Amino acid sequence: MDNSLSIISLILSAGFVVQVVMFILVLMSVYSWTIILSKKKTLMDAKSDIKVFHHHFLADTNLDKLHTEIPEIVSNRTPMEHIFGSGYGEFTHSKSTSNQALVMNSERAYRSMNTTANNEIDRLDGGLSILAMIASSSPYIGLFGTVWGIMHSFIGLASVKQATIAIVAPGIAEALIATAFGLFAAIPATIAYNRLVSQVEAIGNKYTAFIEELFVIFQRQQ
Repeated sequence: MDNSLSIISLILSAGFVVQVVMFILVLMSVYSWTIILSKKKTLMDAKSDIKVFHHHFLADTNLDKLHTEIPEIVSNRTPMEHIFGSGYGEFTHSKSTSNQALVMNSERAYRSMNTTANNEIDRLDGGLSILAMIASSSPYIGLFGTVWGIMHSFIGLASVKQATIAIVAPGIAEALIATAFGLFAAIPATIAYNRLVSQVEAIGNKYTAFIEELFVIFQRQQ
């Protein structure tokens, strides 16, 4: 309990610049956790959507029936429904049943599905660049606060005839807390960024696999 109070007192007694640095780092940490939790839920929903829709897709290979079951309004569709709907809509756009028309339709469907999937990946990837920025910049911001605090501690020694560890220690401790704040913000952001990026990549691979699977079905109907 005493250690906790001493740390709080060091924070409160730190210089103005160091306190500003610590405040910025706290804000960055809170913002990074907001992104982490929000993105985690978004990716969980995306994984669930892939699993549910693909199970429904395998259970009923009647594409026309499956297409009628998805919402007509694009904004009401899930990502997988949107990918499927965009592809099937392009494939059945032309009423012609000639082989050349079917080939052109399947190619348009393939491009449309890839575009839709890429847009979805961009949406899932949004915000991760900010997380990367927080992960990379927080330690340096904390280090700046530490250097500034130590510099002012040593400047303050100029007016002291005899410097002792008791005089120097509080100022250095105050400054080092800024580095701790920087690491506190950076470490979770770094771990989460690497984890979330790998999950987005895995989801993108599943979208690609579904598109290829559906494209093969379109080609078989030529």
